Amino acid sequence: MAVAGSTTPRPKKPVSMKLPSSTLPSIILLFLGAVLLFSVSPHLPYLTPPSFPSSAGKPWSGDLRFADFSWNSLRFPSNPPPTTLKVAVFSRKWPSSSSPGGMERHALTLHSALSRRGHRVHVFTSALDSPPSASTAGFPSLHPLTGGWRCDEAFALFEAEHARAPFDIVHSESVALYHRFALRVPNLAVSWHGISLEALYSGIFQDLIRRSDEPLSPSFNRSLAAAIYKVIDEIRFFGSYAHHVAISDSAGEILRDVYQIPSGRVHVILNGVDEDDFRPDPELGTAFRAQLGVPADADLVMGVAGRLVKDKGHPLLFEAFAEITKRHPKLYLVVAGSGPWEQRYKELGEKVIVAGSLPPEKLRAFYNSIDVFVNPTLRPQGLDLTMMEAMLCGTPVMATRFSSIKGSVVVGEELGLMFAPNAAAVQEAMEVAVREGKVRMAERGRACRKHAAAMFTARKMAMAYERLFLCIKNESFCRYPLEFD
Repeated sequence: MAVAGSTTPRPKKPVSMKLPSSTLPSIILLFLGAVLLFSVSPHLPYLTPPSFPSSAGKPWSGDLRFADFSWNSLRFPSNPPPTTLKVAVFSRKWPSSSSPGGMERHALTLHSALSRRGHRVHVFTSALDSPPSASTAGFPSLHPLTGGWRCDEAFALFEAEHARAPFDIVHSESVALYHRFALRVPNLAVSWHGISLEALYSGIFQDLIRRSDEPLSPSFNRSLAAAIYKVIDEIRFFGSYAHHVAISDSAGEILRDVYQIPSGRVHVILNGVDEDDFRPDPELGTAFRAQLGVPADADLVMGVAGRLVKDKGHPLLFEAFAEITKRHPKLYLVVAGSGPWEQRYKELGEKVIVAGSLPPEKLRAFYNSIDVFVNPTLRPQGLDLTMMEAMLCGTPVMATRFSSIKGSVVVGEELGLMFAPNAAAVQEAMEVAVREGKVRMAERGRACRKHAAAMFTARKMAMAYERLFLCIKNESFCRYPLEFD
């Protein structure tokens, strides 16, 4: 793979539109937001159906580059790869703390799996909290900077390693590799963990939970205006990247139809989580529930995990649970996480058990200790790993009816319950769960486990990315199926 140019100019981040203090009046901003939102109505968070390779059960065949469904749906064998690749990864952060973010966890899970497959993976990232251990087989080679993320410095490290032994593929986690550099890297794939059009949806849904007597904040005006300009900016520069990986079916549709990326350059590969870490373990769950102090006679135990912040939907869950426990005194909620809403949950009394942030090794116990996992997110962007972890553990889910979730995760009624992004709808879904009871929740959980084991494992994700990288390097691997499939 030839990298165009040898000099390394200092690039700027993708254009940031700084707005003057005399920003457009709020009514105009809201109008612009509505126009943009409804002009792409096929991609509203409620309307995107799940996509699969065949509705008639006939095995799919063709050019993988033009598949408009998630590659996770296809069968990829676990045999050794036909050839090994040298892969460069640009990631702003690399997990070096006990509570890494979703994008960091995705990068670690994916590229560790590829390394175990024999590929030579080099990660260019910001400074680590602790020095990297010596490179070992089955783990990526890390090239950390001395401070925070600077793309120009990371690219210089990349060029030095590329000169020593050329890379076959370059992979960027979101916009870690700026678009000015992307133009110089032909064999490049970027995984988008959220795009600005989805963030615009998120801002609107977060404002919709504002009380009627609460004034519209100036910060919302500014953020909405900025979001609109970011969408326009992204549409202009996304074409600089050779290949785009959407982590949900709905994001893939937006990239093709709104961002105008040619279909052959957009590929849907859903996130995956470690199937060895997340699996059914009833005994572990029972012990953890007792450790938390959940009464043995509880009718139903719900759980939520992650950052306890507004955009994760905690105002909705808080309000809904406070109301429903008035009618169902034996309903309990386990909250695993930390953030501004932690103290408020504690104020709800003994029906809410706040476990705090759990280390990764405790998460399997948490998912196995609850009857249903709740994800009330107000963020349509990205794809929350917690739902996949819960489903792999055999726990059904309740989640916001966004297209990224409905189209890629909770793709059937048997897998869980869905609700609109408001407290009343959350409460209605909770009522259904209570009415169905533990036995029915366990049935849904078994269906979740079966679906997740086929779609959301780290192995399936890694095999899909491996095939994409092989296809980018050599078009002969773009055909499906091949003799080794």
